[in-house]
Amino acid sequence: MAEVIRAENLTRHFGDVVAVDGISFAAGAGEIFGFLGPNGAGKTTTQRMLTGALRPTSGSVWVLDHDMVQDPLGAKEHFGVVPEMANPYMEMSGWDNMMFAGELYGVSRGDRSSRSEQLLRQFGLWERHDSRVKGYSKGMKQRLMLAMALLHQPDILFLDEPTSGLDVASSRQIRATVRQFAADGGTVFYTTHNIEEANQLCNRVAIINQGEIVALDTPEALKAPFAESQSVVVAFIGQVPVAQLEVLPGVQRVQKEGDKFRLYTPQPGLVAEQVSELARQHNTHVLTINTLGPSLEDTFLKLTQRPTIQQGEASQ
Repeated sequence: MAEVIRAENLTRHFGDVVAVDGISFAAGAGEIFGFLGPNGAGKTTTQRMLTGALRPTSGSVWVLDHDMVQDPLGAKEHFGVVPEMANPYMEMSGWDNMMFAGELYGVSRGDRSSRSEQLLRQFGLWERHDSRVKGYSKGMKQRLMLAMALLHQPDILFLDEPTSGLDVASSRQIRATVRQFAADGGTVFYTTHNIEEANQLCNRVAIINQGEIVALDTPEALKAPFAESQSVVVAFIGQVPVAQLEVLPGVQRVQKEGDKFRLYTPQPGLVAEQVSELARQHNTHVLTINTLGPSLEDTFLKLTQRPTIQQGEASQ
C-alpha cells in the first residue's frame, strides 16, 4: 500500500511541556486511519502538525511527495479538513460558503457551481443553500464543512471528531461518506473519541497516550491480547440471582447493563452453557445470549492506563 501520509519522529514542545514525543506512522491510499487517545494525549496537536497549522519542534510530515514544512501549499492542495467545531462563515449562506471554499482551493467557476450543487444535494442541504449558516443546526453545519472539504476533490480527508454531538441521521451520513471516500481510493485520518465508531470504520488504529503512540494495528489485532475482556451478554425472561452468576466457573465479574448481564470470562462458550443450565434450575428461560470478543474500548482503557508498549507489539 503506497504511503500517502507519513510522520517521522514528530515532536512538539510547548515550553517545557512535550505534547507530542517523537511519533512515527504512515497511512496509505484507501485507508481509514483512526487516531485515538484520552484528553490531552496529543491528538489535536498531531493533526495540526499534519495539516500545517502548527510547525513541529522536530521531525517531519510528508503528504504524498510534499514536505509539510518545506512545501505546505503543495501539500494542502491534496487534502480537505473538517475540524471538531464547525467553523463556516455564519453570516454567509451555505452556497456562498461553498463558493468561497472553491475559490480558496482554486476550483474553476463552472466546476465550483456544479460540484457545490451536487454536494449540497448529497448532504441534504440544498433546500437551505440560500439561508445564512447561523440558522443551521449543528449537524447541518458539520455536513456543510464536509461538503466544503470535498469540493476540490481531495486525495485526503483530515477529520477531527466529525460526528461528536450530532444526531443519528447526520452521523450515519458522515460515516457513509467516509467509507465511500476510502472505497474510491482516498485516505482518511480520523481523530475520534468514539471508540466503537473507530472499531467499525477504521482499517488501522493508532492509540496515543501522553504524547507517545502506545499501539498501532488493526482493531482486531489490538483487541486480541486482551482475551480476559471476552464476555457473555445474557437477558432472562424471569429472575436469576446475580450472586449465582458471579460464582459460575470461569466468570471473573458480572456487570448489569440495563435488562441484561455481562459476564466477563476467558471461556465464553463454557459460561454460555452454564448460564442456560442456571436458567433452567430457576424455571426461567434465556431471552437472548451473545458471546463477545474483547472490545476496542476495553483495549483502549488498558493501553492508556499502563506503561507504553512498542508499535506492533499488540499483534505479536
